[in-house]
Amino acid sequence: MTQQLEAQVIDSEHLKLKRPIQFPPGSHVIMEIMPVEEDEKRRAWDRLSAQGLETAFGENEPEYSLDLIKIPNQEYQP
Repeated sequence: MTQQLEAQVIDSEHLKLKRPIQFPPGSHVIMEIMPVEEDEKRRAWDRLSAQGLETAFGENEPEYSLDLIKIPNQEYQP
């Protein structure tokens, strides 16, 4: 199970979590720390990527049948 969380740095050894985490006391976790600015940039890129995928593969995308293939790729092995 993975969980993204946001925290405030109290000092070099302590963080104050914005909300509780869903792991029992004594659990060992690995954290990746990045400043919020970088996280916001990543989220913006993620949103842009998702929008591009939705445009390319949206609900209105037609289904293409195999009989529409004019020259089959001989290297493709389904």
